[in-house]
Amino acid sequence: MQRPERRHFLRTLGRGAALATAGGLGLNWTQAFAALKPLGAAQAFDFATLKGQARALADKPYVSHEGELPASVSQLDWDQYQSIQFRPDHALWADEKLRFQAKFFHLGLFFKKPVHLFSVAEGRAQELAYDPAMFDYGKSGLKAGDLPANLGFAGFRLNFHTDPVRDVAAFLGASYFRAVGSEWQYGLSARGLAIDTGMERPEEFPDFTAFYLERPAPGSSTVVVMALLDSPSITGAYRFAITPAEGGNDLQVMDIDAALYPRKAIERLGIAPCTSMFQHGENDHRMANDWRPEIHDSDGLAMWRGNGEWVWRPITNPPTLQFNAFADENPRGFGLLQRDRNFDHYQDDGVFYERRPSLWVEPKAGWGKGSIQLVEIPTIDETFDNVVTFWHPERKPQPGEEWLLGYRLFWGAQPPAQSALGRCVATRTGLGGVVGQPRKYFSWRFAVDFAGEVLARLGPDAQVEPVITASRGKIEITSARPLASVKGYRAMFDIRPEDESTEPITIRLFLRNGKEPITETWLYQWVPPAAAERKPY
Repeated sequence: MQRPERRHFLRTLGRGAALATAGGLGLNWTQAFAALKPLGAAQAFDFATLKGQARALADKPYVSHEGELPASVSQLDWDQYQSIQFRPDHALWADEKLRFQAKFFHLGLFFKKPVHLFSVAEGRAQELAYDPAMFDYGKSGLKAGDLPANLGFAGFRLNFHTDPVRDVAAFLGASYFRAVGSEWQYGLSARGLAIDTGMERPEEFPDFTAFYLERPAPGSSTVVVMALLDSPSITGAYRFAITPAEGGNDLQVMDIDAALYPRKAIERLGIAPCTSMFQHGENDHRMANDWRPEIHDSDGLAMWRGNGEWVWRPITNPPTLQFNAFADENPRGFGLLQRDRNFDHYQDDGVFYERRPSLWVEPKAGWGKGSIQLVEIPTIDETFDNVVTFWHPERKPQPGEEWLLGYRLFWGAQPPAQSALGRCVATRTGLGGVVGQPRKYFSWRFAVDFAGEVLARLGPDAQVEPVITASRGKIEITSARPLASVKGYRAMFDIRPEDESTEPITIRLFLRNGKEPITETWLYQWVPPAAAERKPY
Protein backbone atom coordinates (compact mmCIF):
# COMPACT_ATOMS: atom_id res chain seq x y z
CA MET A 1 0.00 0.00 0.00
CA GLN A 2 2.62 2.49 -1.09
CA ARG A 3 1.54 6.10 -0.91
CA PRO A 4 0.89 7.49 -4.40
CA GLU A 5 2.90 10.65 -3.83
CA ARG A 6 5.66 11.92 -1.60
CA ARG A 7 4.36 13.86 1.39
CA HIS A 8 5.72 17.25 0.29
CA PHE A 9 4.47 16.76 -3.25
CA LEU A 10 1.14 18.55 -3.25
CA ARG A 11 2.53 21.44 -1.23
CA THR A 12 5.42 22.09 -3.59
CA LEU A 13 3.69 21.66 -6.96
CA GLY A 14 2.19 24.43 -8.98
CA ARG A 15 1.46 28.08 -8.51
CA GLY A 16 -1.49 30.42 -9.04
CA ALA A 17 -3.59 30.29 -12.19
CA ALA A 18 -6.35 32.17 -14.02
CA LEU A 19 -9.00 31.71 -16.73
CA ALA A 20 -10.80 34.12 -19.00
CA THR A 21 -14.31 34.86 -17.71
CA ALA A 22 -17.26 32.73 -18.76
CA GLY A 23 -19.63 35.66 -18.33
CA GLY A 24 -22.97 35.66 -16.51
CA LEU A 25 -25.83 33.21 -16.69
CA GLY A 26 -25.82 33.29 -20.49
CA LEU A 27 -22.61 31.27 -20.79
CA ASN A 28 -20.61 31.85 -23.95
CA TRP A 29 -18.35 28.83 -24.47
CA THR A 30 -16.13 30.62 -26.96
CA GLN A 31 -15.53 33.39 -24.43
CA ALA A 32 -15.18 30.92 -21.55
CA PHE A 33 -12.33 29.06 -23.18
CA ALA A 34 -10.32 31.92 -24.51
CA ALA A 35 -7.42 30.70 -22.33
CA LEU A 36 -8.39 27.01 -22.35
CA LYS A 37 -9.04 24.87 -25.38
CA PRO A 38 -12.31 22.91 -25.48
CA LEU A 39 -12.21 19.35 -26.78
CA GLY A 40 -15.27 18.36 -28.79
CA ALA A 41 -18.71 19.79 -28.26
CA ALA A 42 -20.44 20.48 -24.95
CA GLN A 43 -22.93 17.79 -23.92
CA ALA A 44 -25.94 17.74 -21.61
CA PHE A 45 -24.78 16.47 -18.22
CA ASP A 46 -25.84 15.83 -14.62
CA PHE A 47 -25.18 13.22 -11.93
CA ALA A 48 -27.84 10.91 -13.40
CA THR A 49 -25.95 11.05 -16.71
CA LEU A 50 -22.74 10.07 -14.95
CA LYS A 51 -24.43 7.15 -13.19
CA GLY A 52 -25.67 5.97 -16.57
CA GLN A 53 -22.13 6.13 -17.94
CA ALA A 54 -20.80 4.09 -15.01
CA ARG A 55 -23.55 1.48 -15.35
CA ALA A 56 -22.90 1.11 -19.10
CA LEU A 57 -19.15 0.89 -18.50
CA ALA A 58 -19.64 -1.97 -16.03
CA ASP A 59 -21.25 -4.04 -18.82
CA LYS A 60 -18.08 -3.79 -20.89
CA PRO A 61 -14.68 -5.48 -20.33
CA TYR A 62 -12.18 -3.42 -18.38
CA VAL A 63 -9.64 -1.56 -20.55
CA SER A 64 -6.30 -0.69 -18.97
CA HIS A 65 -4.57 2.56 -19.85
CA GLU A 66 -1.17 1.54 -18.53
CA GLY A 67 1.75 2.40 -20.78
CA GLU A 68 0.00 5.03 -22.88
CA LEU A 69 2.32 7.90 -22.00
CA PRO A 70 5.22 8.92 -24.24
CA ALA A 71 8.53 7.74 -22.79
CA SER A 72 9.67 11.34 -22.35
CA VAL A 73 6.80 11.87 -19.87
CA SER A 74 6.67 8.48 -18.15
CA GLN A 75 10.42 8.51 -17.41
CA LEU A 76 10.54 11.90 -15.67
CA ASP A 77 12.42 11.72 -12.38
CA TRP A 78 11.47 13.56 -9.17
CA ASP A 79 13.38 16.78 -9.86
CA GLN A 80 12.30 16.95 -13.49
CA TYR A 81 8.65 16.52 -12.60
CA GLN A 82 8.84 19.03 -9.76
CA SER A 83 10.07 21.67 -12.18
CA ILE A 84 6.83 21.56 -14.22
CA GLN A 85 4.60 24.44 -13.11
CA PHE A 86 1.01 25.21 -14.05
CA ARG A 87 0.68 28.64 -15.67
CA PRO A 88 -1.51 31.15 -13.78
CA ASP A 89 -3.44 32.30 -16.87
CA HIS A 90 -5.01 28.87 -17.47
CA ALA A 91 -6.87 28.12 -14.23
CA LEU A 92 -10.58 27.42 -14.33
CA TRP A 93 -12.86 30.28 -13.05
CA ALA A 94 -9.99 32.54 -11.95
CA ASP A 95 -11.33 35.68 -13.66
CA GLU A 96 -15.02 35.07 -12.88
CA LYS A 97 -15.01 36.58 -9.37
CA LEU A 98 -15.98 33.22 -7.91
CA ARG A 99 -14.71 31.78 -4.64
CA PHE A 100 -12.98 28.83 -6.32
CA GLN A 101 -10.54 28.14 -9.08
CA ALA A 102 -9.09 24.84 -10.31
CA LYS A 103 -5.56 24.14 -11.48
CA PHE A 104 -4.32 21.04 -13.24
CA PHE A 105 -1.56 18.51 -12.64
CA HIS A 106 0.71 17.33 -15.44
CA LEU A 107 1.24 13.65 -16.10
CA GLY A 108 4.51 11.92 -15.19
CA LEU A 109 6.49 10.47 -12.26
CA PHE A 110 3.97 8.43 -10.15
CA PHE A 111 0.98 9.61 -12.20
CA LYS A 112 0.92 7.79 -15.52
CA LYS A 113 -2.78 7.21 -16.24
CA PRO A 114 -4.46 10.12 -18.07
CA VAL A 115 -7.69 11.54 -16.69
CA HIS A 116 -10.25 13.63 -18.57
CA LEU A 117 -11.26 16.99 -17.12
CA PHE A 118 -14.60 18.67 -17.86
CA SER A 119 -16.08 22.03 -16.94
CA VAL A 120 -19.81 21.89 -16.16
CA ALA A 121 -22.14 24.89 -16.39
CA GLU A 122 -25.84 25.36 -17.09
CA GLY A 123 -26.35 21.59 -17.33
CA ARG A 124 -23.69 21.04 -19.99
CA ALA A 125 -20.22 19.51 -19.74
CA GLN A 126 -17.31 20.67 -21.87
CA GLU A 127 -14.12 18.61 -21.94
CA LEU A 128 -10.92 20.61 -21.54
CA ALA A 129 -8.13 19.82 -23.97
CA TYR A 130 -4.56 19.33 -22.86
CA ASP A 131 -2.55 22.33 -24.05
CA PRO A 132 1.23 22.69 -23.60
CA ALA A 133 0.62 26.41 -23.09
CA MET A 134 -0.85 25.54 -19.68
CA PHE A 135 2.54 24.58 -18.27
CA ASP A 136 6.00 25.98 -17.73
CA TYR A 137 8.19 22.91 -18.31
CA GLY A 138 11.18 24.32 -16.43
CA LYS A 139 14.10 21.88 -16.30
CA SER A 140 11.98 18.82 -17.08
CA GLY A 141 13.51 18.39 -20.51
CA LEU A 142 10.05 18.28 -22.12
CA LYS A 143 9.38 20.37 -25.21
CA ALA A 144 5.85 21.61 -25.73
CA GLY A 145 5.88 20.95 -29.46
CA ASP A 146 6.86 17.30 -28.98
CA LEU A 147 3.89 16.34 -26.76
CA PRO A 148 0.68 14.89 -28.22
CA ALA A 149 -2.44 17.03 -28.24
CA ASN A 150 -4.44 14.29 -26.47
CA LEU A 151 -1.95 13.75 -23.62
CA GLY A 152 -4.53 14.39 -20.87
CA PHE A 153 -4.00 15.36 -17.23
CA ALA A 154 -3.01 13.68 -13.97
CA GLY A 155 -5.59 15.44 -11.77
CA PHE A 156 -6.43 18.82 -10.33
CA ARG A 157 -6.31 20.99 -7.23
CA LEU A 158 -8.78 23.51 -5.82
CA ASN A 159 -8.05 26.99 -4.48
CA PHE A 160 -10.48 28.90 -2.28
CA HIS A 161 -10.85 32.69 -2.14
CA THR A 162 -9.24 32.83 1.33
CA ASP A 163 -5.83 31.95 -0.14
CA PRO A 164 -4.99 32.16 -3.86
CA VAL A 165 -1.78 30.13 -3.51
CA ARG A 166 -2.37 27.28 -1.06
CA ASP A 167 -4.90 24.73 -2.26
CA VAL A 168 -7.67 23.30 -0.10
CA ALA A 169 -8.05 19.94 -1.87
CA ALA A 170 -6.33 17.89 -4.54
CA PHE A 171 -7.39 14.82 -6.53
CA LEU A 172 -4.33 13.01 -7.82
CA GLY A 173 -3.40 9.37 -8.43
CA ALA A 174 -5.78 6.37 -8.67
CA SER A 175 -8.86 7.39 -6.63
CA TYR A 176 -6.84 9.26 -3.98
CA PHE A 177 -7.65 12.77 -2.80
CA ARG A 178 -6.53 15.04 0.04
CA ALA A 179 -7.85 18.10 1.81
CA VAL A 180 -6.95 20.54 4.58
CA GLY A 181 -8.78 22.01 7.54
CA SER A 182 -8.30 25.48 8.99
CA GLU A 183 -4.61 24.75 9.72
CA TRP A 184 -3.80 24.53 5.98
CA GLN A 185 -1.78 21.34 6.37
CA TYR A 186 -1.96 18.25 4.19
CA GLY A 187 -1.56 14.86 5.84
CA LEU A 188 -3.54 11.67 5.36
CA SER A 189 -5.50 10.82 2.21
CA ALA A 190 -8.90 9.45 1.32
CA ARG A 191 -9.83 7.21 -1.59
CA GLY A 192 -12.92 6.61 -3.63
CA LEU A 193 -12.78 2.87 -3.01
CA ALA A 194 -10.46 0.14 -1.72
CA ILE A 195 -10.46 -3.41 -3.10
CA ASP A 196 -8.77 -6.42 -1.49
CA THR A 197 -6.60 -4.30 0.81
CA GLY A 198 -4.32 -6.29 3.11
CA MET A 199 -4.91 -9.65 1.43
CA GLU A 200 -2.29 -12.11 0.23
CA ARG A 201 -2.92 -11.22 -3.40
CA PRO A 202 -2.08 -7.77 -4.83
CA GLU A 203 -4.46 -4.95 -3.93
CA GLU A 204 -6.59 -3.49 -6.70
CA PHE A 205 -6.53 0.31 -7.01
CA PRO A 206 -9.57 1.77 -8.82
CA ASP A 207 -8.98 4.95 -10.82
CA PHE A 208 -10.93 8.14 -11.18
CA THR A 209 -10.76 8.41 -14.97
CA ALA A 210 -12.79 11.60 -15.50
CA PHE A 211 -13.65 14.63 -13.37
CA TYR A 212 -16.52 17.05 -13.93
CA LEU A 213 -15.99 20.42 -12.20
CA GLU A 214 -19.27 22.28 -11.81
CA ARG A 215 -19.11 26.06 -11.97
CA PRO A 216 -20.06 27.33 -8.48
CA ALA A 217 -22.62 30.11 -8.09
CA PRO A 218 -21.22 33.57 -7.36
CA GLY A 219 -20.62 33.91 -3.62
CA SER A 220 -21.03 30.18 -3.00
CA SER A 221 -18.58 28.50 -0.60
CA THR A 222 -19.39 25.05 -1.97
CA VAL A 223 -18.14 23.56 -5.22
CA VAL A 224 -19.40 20.32 -6.78
CA VAL A 225 -17.04 17.83 -8.39
CA MET A 226 -18.24 14.62 -10.02
CA ALA A 227 -15.99 11.70 -10.93
CA LEU A 228 -16.16 8.48 -12.95
CA LEU A 229 -14.46 5.49 -11.33
CA ASP A 230 -13.18 2.43 -13.20
CA SER A 231 -11.29 -0.73 -12.30
CA PRO A 232 -11.20 -4.41 -13.30
CA SER A 233 -13.80 -5.26 -10.61
CA ILE A 234 -16.14 -2.27 -10.46
CA THR A 235 -17.21 1.08 -11.87
CA GLY A 236 -18.77 4.00 -10.07
CA ALA A 237 -20.10 7.54 -10.18
CA TYR A 238 -19.21 9.99 -7.38
CA ARG A 239 -20.54 13.42 -6.48
CA PHE A 240 -18.51 15.59 -4.07
CA ALA A 241 -20.01 18.79 -2.61
CA ILE A 242 -16.89 20.42 -1.15
CA THR A 243 -17.08 23.20 1.45
CA PRO A 244 -13.68 24.40 2.75
CA ALA A 245 -13.04 25.59 6.30
CA GLU A 246 -13.92 29.26 6.63
CA GLY A 247 -14.59 31.71 9.43
CA GLY A 248 -15.40 29.91 12.67
CA ASN A 249 -15.59 26.52 10.97
CA ASP A 250 -12.34 24.58 11.46
CA LEU A 251 -13.44 21.69 9.26
CA GLN A 252 -13.57 21.16 5.53
CA VAL A 253 -16.64 19.10 4.66
CA MET A 254 -17.10 16.82 1.66
CA ASP A 255 -20.67 15.61 1.19
CA ILE A 256 -20.40 12.50 -1.00
CA ASP A 257 -22.92 10.42 -2.95
CA ALA A 258 -21.71 7.36 -4.79
CA ALA A 259 -23.26 4.78 -7.12
CA LEU A 260 -21.28 1.56 -7.56
CA TYR A 261 -21.65 -1.07 -10.30
CA PRO A 262 -19.64 -4.29 -9.78
CA ARG A 263 -18.25 -6.12 -12.79
CA LYS A 264 -17.59 -9.19 -10.65
CA ALA A 265 -17.84 -10.36 -7.05
CA ILE A 266 -15.44 -8.55 -4.70
CA GLU A 267 -14.16 -10.33 -1.61
CA ARG A 268 -13.04 -7.30 0.40
CA LEU A 269 -14.74 -4.08 -0.62
CA GLY A 270 -13.63 -0.98 1.28
CA ILE A 271 -16.08 1.93 1.51
CA ALA A 272 -14.82 5.44 2.43
CA PRO A 273 -11.15 4.42 2.83
CA CYS A 274 -8.83 6.61 4.91
CA THR A 275 -5.12 6.12 4.26
CA SER A 276 -2.36 7.38 6.56
CA MET A 277 1.20 6.93 7.85
CA PHE A 278 2.53 5.84 11.22
CA GLN A 279 6.27 5.23 11.68
CA HIS A 280 6.62 5.56 15.45
CA GLY A 281 5.04 7.27 18.45
CA GLU A 282 4.96 7.23 22.23
CA ASN A 283 3.23 3.84 22.18
CA ASP A 284 5.38 2.09 19.54
CA HIS A 285 9.18 2.45 19.42
CA ARG A 286 9.92 -0.39 16.99
CA MET A 287 11.11 1.97 14.24
CA ALA A 288 12.06 4.91 16.49
CA ASN A 289 15.44 5.38 14.84
CA ASP A 290 14.95 9.05 14.00
CA TRP A 291 15.95 12.12 16.02
CA ARG A 292 12.30 13.24 16.10
CA PRO A 293 10.35 11.79 19.06
CA GLU A 294 7.30 10.90 16.95
CA ILE A 295 6.56 10.58 13.23
CA HIS A 296 2.98 9.99 12.12
CA ASP A 297 0.10 11.57 10.23
CA SER A 298 -2.46 9.87 12.49
CA ASP A 299 -2.16 8.31 15.94
CA GLY A 300 -5.40 6.37 16.26
CA LEU A 301 -8.60 4.96 14.83
CA ALA A 302 -11.72 6.38 16.46
CA MET A 303 -15.04 4.52 16.17
CA TRP A 304 -18.53 5.54 17.19
CA ARG A 305 -20.32 2.24 17.00
CA GLY A 306 -23.95 1.71 16.12
CA ASN A 307 -24.74 0.82 19.75
CA GLY A 308 -23.34 4.16 20.92
CA GLU A 309 -19.99 2.87 22.24
CA TRP A 310 -16.93 5.02 21.60
CA VAL A 311 -13.71 3.11 20.88
CA TRP A 312 -10.13 4.39 20.51
CA ARG A 313 -7.58 2.10 18.86
CA PRO A 314 -4.01 3.52 18.86
CA ILE A 315 -2.15 2.87 15.62
CA THR A 316 1.05 0.82 15.54
CA ASN A 317 3.84 0.01 13.09
CA PRO A 318 3.82 -3.79 13.46
CA PRO A 319 6.67 -6.16 12.52
CA THR A 320 4.28 -7.97 10.13
CA LEU A 321 1.03 -6.98 8.46
CA GLN A 322 -1.87 -6.73 10.94
CA PHE A 323 -5.52 -6.93 9.97
CA ASN A 324 -8.41 -6.21 12.32
CA ALA A 325 -12.16 -6.25 11.66
CA PHE A 326 -14.48 -4.56 14.16
CA ALA A 327 -18.00 -5.90 13.57
CA ASP A 328 -20.78 -3.33 13.70
CA GLU A 329 -24.24 -2.47 12.44
CA ASN A 330 -25.05 1.02 11.20
CA PRO A 331 -21.89 2.69 12.51
CA ARG A 332 -22.36 6.34 13.42
CA GLY A 333 -18.84 7.34 12.39
CA PHE A 334 -15.17 6.42 12.27
CA GLY A 335 -11.88 7.91 11.19
CA LEU A 336 -8.13 8.23 11.52
CA LEU A 337 -7.33 11.07 13.90
CA GLN A 338 -4.26 13.03 14.90
CA ARG A 339 -5.19 13.67 18.54
CA ASP A 340 -1.71 14.62 19.69
CA ARG A 341 -1.31 18.22 18.52
CA ASN A 342 1.68 19.25 20.65
CA PHE A 343 4.70 20.42 18.62
CA ASP A 344 7.07 19.37 21.40
CA HIS A 345 6.06 15.74 20.86
CA TYR A 346 7.28 15.83 17.23
CA GLN A 347 9.92 18.57 17.00
CA ASP A 348 9.49 18.74 13.22
CA ASP A 349 9.58 22.36 12.06
CA GLY A 350 9.46 21.38 8.39
CA VAL A 351 6.34 19.27 7.91
CA PHE A 352 4.56 19.99 11.22
CA TYR A 353 3.01 16.68 12.14
CA GLU A 354 1.06 18.29 14.99
CA ARG A 355 -0.97 20.20 12.38
CA ARG A 356 -1.93 17.16 10.30
CA PRO A 357 -5.70 16.97 9.79
CA SER A 358 -7.87 14.23 11.23
CA LEU A 359 -10.38 12.61 8.86
CA TRP A 360 -13.84 11.60 10.12
CA VAL A 361 -16.34 9.53 8.11
CA GLU A 362 -20.05 10.00 8.85
CA PRO A 363 -22.63 7.82 7.04
CA LYS A 364 -25.67 9.79 5.89
CA ALA A 365 -27.94 6.73 6.31
CA GLY A 366 -27.69 3.27 7.82
CA TRP A 367 -25.03 1.08 6.25
CA GLY A 368 -26.40 -2.13 7.75
CA LYS A 369 -24.18 -4.93 8.99
CA GLY A 370 -20.47 -5.09 8.31
CA SER A 371 -17.19 -4.15 9.92
CA ILE A 372 -14.77 -1.28 10.24
CA GLN A 373 -11.52 -2.80 9.06
CA LEU A 374 -7.99 -1.65 9.89
CA VAL A 375 -4.85 -2.70 8.04
CA GLU A 376 -1.41 -1.81 9.47
CA ILE A 377 1.63 -2.55 7.32
CA PRO A 378 5.27 -2.39 8.48
CA THR A 379 7.16 0.68 7.27
CA ILE A 380 10.77 1.73 7.70
CA ASP A 381 10.27 5.47 7.13
CA GLU A 382 7.74 8.24 6.66
CA THR A 383 7.54 8.20 2.84
CA PHE A 384 4.99 5.37 2.71
CA ASP A 385 1.37 5.26 3.76
CA ASN A 386 1.09 2.07 5.80
CA VAL A 387 -2.31 2.39 7.50
CA VAL A 388 -5.78 2.16 5.97
CA THR A 389 -9.26 1.87 7.47
CA PHE A 390 -12.63 1.50 5.73
CA TRP A 391 -16.15 0.13 6.06
CA HIS A 392 -16.65 -3.39 4.73
CA PRO A 393 -20.29 -4.39 4.13
CA GLU A 394 -21.26 -7.88 5.30
CA ARG A 395 -23.14 -8.63 2.09
CA LYS A 396 -20.81 -8.67 -0.88
CA PRO A 397 -21.96 -6.63 -3.90
CA GLN A 398 -22.78 -8.72 -6.96
CA PRO A 399 -22.40 -8.00 -10.69
CA GLY A 400 -25.43 -6.25 -12.16
CA GLU A 401 -26.37 -4.53 -8.89
CA GLU A 402 -26.42 -0.81 -8.18
CA TRP A 403 -25.08 0.21 -4.77
CA LEU A 404 -26.03 3.70 -3.61
CA LEU A 405 -24.02 5.19 -0.75
CA GLY A 406 -23.93 8.52 1.00
CA TYR A 407 -21.46 9.83 3.57
CA ARG A 408 -19.61 12.93 4.68
CA LEU A 409 -15.90 13.47 5.22
CA PHE A 410 -14.70 16.03 7.76
CA TRP A 411 -11.08 17.25 7.53
CA GLY A 412 -9.58 19.20 10.42
CA ALA A 413 -8.05 19.17 13.87
CA GLN A 414 -11.03 17.64 15.69
CA PRO A 415 -13.92 15.52 14.36
CA PRO A 416 -17.42 17.02 14.54
CA ALA A 417 -18.66 14.22 16.80
CA GLN A 418 -17.19 13.96 20.29
CA SER A 419 -17.98 11.57 23.14
CA ALA A 420 -19.22 13.01 26.41
CA LEU A 421 -17.00 10.45 28.16
CA GLY A 422 -13.31 10.84 28.88
CA ARG A 423 -11.18 10.20 25.82
CA CYS A 424 -7.71 8.75 25.48
CA VAL A 425 -5.10 11.45 24.93
CA ALA A 426 -1.89 9.40 25.23
CA THR A 427 -0.70 5.79 25.23
CA ARG A 428 2.83 5.08 26.46
CA THR A 429 4.56 1.72 26.68
CA GLY A 430 7.78 0.31 28.05
CA LEU A 431 9.32 -2.41 30.19
CA GLY A 432 7.14 -3.49 33.11
CA GLY A 433 8.00 -4.25 36.71
CA VAL A 434 8.34 -2.32 39.96
CA VAL A 435 10.96 0.43 40.18
CA GLY A 436 13.68 -0.45 42.69
CA GLN A 437 12.86 -4.17 42.71
CA PRO A 438 14.69 -6.79 40.64
CA ARG A 439 12.60 -8.08 37.73
CA LYS A 440 12.21 -11.85 37.78
CA TYR A 441 10.44 -12.08 34.43
CA PHE A 442 9.55 -10.04 31.36
CA SER A 443 6.41 -7.92 31.29
CA TRP A 444 5.26 -4.86 29.35
CA ARG A 445 3.94 -1.63 30.87
CA PHE A 446 1.05 0.45 29.52
CA ALA A 447 0.26 3.97 30.75
CA VAL A 448 -2.97 5.29 29.24
CA ASP A 449 -4.08 8.87 29.87
CA PHE A 450 -7.72 9.96 29.68
CA ALA A 451 -9.04 13.53 29.74
CA GLY A 452 -12.38 15.28 29.49
CA GLU A 453 -14.89 17.29 31.51
CA VAL A 454 -16.45 14.20 33.05
CA LEU A 455 -13.06 13.40 34.60
CA ALA A 456 -12.16 16.98 35.53
CA ARG A 457 -15.38 17.23 37.57
CA LEU A 458 -14.65 14.16 39.72
CA GLY A 459 -14.09 14.85 43.39
CA PRO A 460 -11.32 13.41 45.61
CA ASP A 461 -13.62 10.65 46.85
CA ALA A 462 -14.41 9.27 43.40
CA GLN A 463 -14.00 5.50 43.21
CA VAL A 464 -12.25 5.32 39.83
CA GLU A 465 -10.94 1.94 38.75
CA PRO A 466 -9.64 0.47 35.48
CA VAL A 467 -11.54 -2.38 33.82
CA ILE A 468 -8.97 -4.37 31.82
CA THR A 469 -9.30 -7.56 29.79
CA ALA A 470 -6.77 -9.33 27.54
CA SER A 471 -7.12 -12.12 24.99
CA ARG A 472 -4.27 -13.92 26.78
CA GLY A 473 -1.46 -13.20 29.22
CA LYS A 474 -1.66 -12.01 32.82
CA ILE A 475 -2.61 -8.44 33.77
CA GLU A 476 -0.62 -7.13 36.75
CA ILE A 477 0.06 -3.96 38.80
CA THR A 478 -3.13 -2.14 37.82
CA SER A 479 -3.95 1.39 38.93
CA ALA A 480 -5.94 4.50 38.05
CA ARG A 481 -5.05 7.85 39.58
CA PRO A 482 -5.70 11.55 38.90
CA LEU A 483 -3.34 13.25 36.45
CA ALA A 484 -3.39 17.02 36.91
CA SER A 485 -1.43 17.80 33.74
CA VAL A 486 -4.34 16.65 31.54
CA LYS A 487 -7.12 17.29 34.08
CA GLY A 488 -7.92 13.62 33.88
CA TYR A 489 -6.74 10.18 34.94
CA ARG A 490 -3.89 7.81 34.12
CA ALA A 491 -4.48 4.07 34.03
CA MET A 492 -1.42 1.84 34.35
CA PHE A 493 -0.90 -1.91 34.14
CA ASP A 494 1.58 -4.55 33.07
CA ILE A 495 0.86 -7.51 30.84
CA ARG A 496 2.92 -10.66 31.31
CA PRO A 497 3.01 -13.18 28.43
CA GLU A 498 2.45 -16.70 29.70
CA ASP A 499 3.62 -18.48 26.56
CA GLU A 500 6.28 -17.96 23.88
CA SER A 501 3.84 -17.03 21.11
CA THR A 502 4.38 -13.82 19.18
CA GLU A 503 0.75 -13.71 18.04
CA PRO A 504 -0.89 -10.36 18.85
CA ILE A 505 -2.64 -9.91 22.19
CA THR A 506 -5.81 -7.81 22.21
CA ILE A 507 -6.28 -5.62 25.30
CA ARG A 508 -9.39 -3.62 26.27
CA LEU A 509 -9.54 -0.92 28.93
CA PHE A 510 -11.99 1.66 30.24
CA LEU A 511 -12.37 3.54 33.50
CA ARG A 512 -15.48 3.44 35.65
CA ASN A 513 -16.65 5.34 38.68
CA GLY A 514 -18.61 2.87 40.76
CA LYS A 515 -20.60 0.97 38.15
CA GLU A 516 -20.69 3.76 35.54
CA PRO A 517 -18.21 3.90 32.62
CA ILE A 518 -16.60 7.33 32.50
CA THR A 519 -14.27 6.89 29.49
CA GLU A 520 -14.36 5.58 25.97
CA THR A 521 -13.04 2.06 25.39
CA TRP A 522 -9.30 1.90 24.74
CA LEU A 523 -8.48 -1.04 22.48
CA TYR A 524 -4.93 -2.16 21.73
CA GLN A 525 -3.16 -4.92 19.84
CA TRP A 526 0.23 -5.71 21.33
CA VAL A 527 2.72 -8.01 19.64
CA PRO A 528 4.98 -9.72 22.24
CA PRO A 529 8.65 -9.97 21.28
CA ALA A 530 10.20 -13.33 20.51
CA ALA A 531 11.11 -15.35 23.60
CA ALA A 532 14.85 -14.72 23.10
CA GLU A 533 14.23 -10.95 23.14
CA ARG A 534 12.24 -10.84 26.39
CA LYS A 535 14.94 -9.44 28.61
CA PRO A 536 13.86 -8.27 32.08
CA TYR A 537 17.13 -6.27 32.54
